[in-house]
Amino acid sequence: MSGTKPAALFLADGSRFDGHGLEFEGLALGEAVFYTGMTGYEEALTDPSYAGQILTFTYPMIGNYGVSGTASQYGRACVAGTVIKQISYHPSHHLSKIDLPSWLDAQEIPALVGADTRAITIALREHGTISAALAVGDTALAQAECRLSEFVRDANTKGLVPSVATLERFVVGDAGRRVVLIDCGVKRAILQQLEALGARVEVVPYDASQDAVLAGDPEAIFISPGPGDPTDLTPTIEVLRSLVGRKPLFGVCLGHQLLALACGARTYKLPYGHRGGNQPVMDLVAGEVLVTAHNHGYAVDAASLPDDLQPTMTNLNDGTNEGFRHRTFPIAGVQFHPEASPGPFDARRIFAQWLSELPRR
Repeated sequence: MSGTKPAALFLADGSRFDGHGLEFEGLALGEAVFYTGMTGYEEALTDPSYAGQILTFTYPMIGNYGVSGTASQYGRACVAGTVIKQISYHPSHHLSKIDLPSWLDAQEIPALVGADTRAITIALREHGTISAALAVGDTALAQAECRLSEFVRDANTKGLVPSVATLERFVVGDAGRRVVLIDCGVKRAILQQLEALGARVEVVPYDASQDAVLAGDPEAIFISPGPGDPTDLTPTIEVLRSLVGRKPLFGVCLGHQLLALACGARTYKLPYGHRGGNQPVMDLVAGEVLVTAHNHGYAVDAASLPDDLQPTMTNLNDGTNEGFRHRTFPIAGVQFHPEASPGPFDARRIFAQWLSELPRR
């Protein structure tokens, strides 16, 4: 069994958490965050929204059903690094194609195993999102603190969306409602669910021009989730602003924030961020509570919503805005993930509802 290399997680506040690494040696720099799901590690590790982040799993045993490839949300791992209390080298599931340690090594993702993930989670809850370095191997350990200081001084999020967004236009689905999806780091589950609901989805890069977005006269525009600060994507915001009132618009997570900015609202960085599959959200329109999946470090400032945007969802943990709709135009957004892979499924209806409400030609 592998896993004897020295490894440690260094937080920017000076904290250090030791354990051992897998076979791959290296240094990961990014924001340290945690994931609360008991399942879904394959989905989380391949979620583009986690680009540039070091992901700590709060559940103590990770990897017991292996990696299937069918649950992957992207063509590769997207996290910068990962921290796991106990990892399974011998998974048991009929869909498993490879054990998690071997997959992480093949993906060249630095992994810290055996660290006190409870203590790390408490530290992150007390401090909030914090820059970190995860080092595996003697060379990486020797460089970690110096590299972390440089990262804290120079870090920005401008390269995150370009690192996971498509470079080329492509189409998912043969026929149906014609939707253009602006890709800021889209998950496969979103494309799969839109196609299953009868949409023909044409995916374009996050920096596509207005003309490129409108090519083919789509029936609606969908803005995907993705990593980082929405204010980094000024050209995307300007394109969306030019589309207000011209096409139905719907945004999820980062897409929700970009739409809000295009409509005149503001965003801000959350002290802790929302991550995992257990965020309670009040649907102000339906009058019901949804348990939802989240993965974002920024939020829409509810107090900044202009009069023509009506709040439709609110987070019951901290009161942050979880959704809005335009009072005049067919424009809406939600902060959480209706596609929620692996779950929960409370909000799955939202995509179907949005497509059913599109104007008929």
